[in-house]
Amino acid sequence: MKKNIVVIGGYGHVGGRICQTLAQHYPGQVIAAGRSLKRAEAFCASSAGTILPLALDVAQAPTESLLQETGLIIMCLDQQDTRFAQACLARGIHYIDISADYGFLSQVEALHDLAAEHGASAWLSVGLAPGLTNLLARLVRDKLDDTSAIDITIMLGLGDAHGKAALEWTLDNAVSDFETGRTATGDRRRLVSLSDGRTVNWGNGVGRQRAYRFNFADQHILPDTLEVPEVATRLSLDPGWMTGLLAAAKRLGLLLPLRLPFCRSLAVRAFGGMRMGQPLYALHVQANGHINGQPASVAAVLRGRHESEVTALTAAALALEVCSGRAPGGVRHIEQGFTYPELAHALEGVAHLTLVEPGR
Repeated sequence: MKKNIVVIGGYGHVGGRICQTLAQHYPGQVIAAGRSLKRAEAFCASSAGTILPLALDVAQAPTESLLQETGLIIMCLDQQDTRFAQACLARGIHYIDISADYGFLSQVEALHDLAAEHGASAWLSVGLAPGLTNLLARLVRDKLDDTSAIDITIMLGLGDAHGKAALEWTLDNAVSDFETGRTATGDRRRLVSLSDGRTVNWGNGVGRQRAYRFNFADQHILPDTLEVPEVATRLSLDPGWMTGLLAAAKRLGLLLPLRLPFCRSLAVRAFGGMRMGQPLYALHVQANGHINGQPASVAAVLRGRHESEVTALTAAALALEVCSGRAPGGVRHIEQGFTYPELAHALEGVAHLTLVEPGR
């Protein structure tokens, strides 16, 4: 990498871990950027100069010096529009975004031709969900001759530490309903969040838990990128009773006050200080279809501890691929260019995969 790697939100929960990982490969070229120079400097102080601080506000246009000196942007903050990404891609700067919001991701998708024209490689769905769920969906789909549906379940432990932005996104989507992507009939339909429950057996001391539909981006992305007619994503929390409590509260209308900024802020602080259950995450991705003309299903279960750690390591592994020059120009989701086995080496110790294939 001849130019700098700028991690925006680089002193945060996920961004900081990305910086530390990449600095092992590109010492002195990794920059932890964000609105607070003081926080960036405090984070970089213990890096012995391998990570450098920078004050940067993504609501403002990138400066000419930033554009000239940067080879890769890794975005760990939510944005309201794509102006910053567009300015970077127009200068041939590679771009990775860990956003989970499909509305925003679909806007970045529209920049494919711009990125390709200027030789910029841009990657979306880089995290737990979307991200690893996308890679697992591709893994199980490829085990079948044809795939009619994919069911994704995401389990998050309340014993883990979750960033403020992640909590805000979760609460906002618990209140709001959403439309599914393409379905088996080709129609779109509106779904109530925290409805349509399904029981998943997680094993390993967690056991069977209910999971409910939730507006994760992967179910909107995968029908197109993997050409699967129907994809559904559900959320489960550990301890399991909290999932049931939230689903019941949604049915009774008790989550509606979260639309008010004051109530939302109180809820974010309450969940942010809550430590129940284990600091774990788990993904269950099942593909249904046919093998040799017979109905068949394949499931992949990925388990680990500390969701922010596996998100950061996934993003860092992809960044190393981009820095190597092996990634093509244009805008793509992670499963359009990579497979889980290709990135699995970077996740050793934090992600443990189990495959359940027909006959097993």
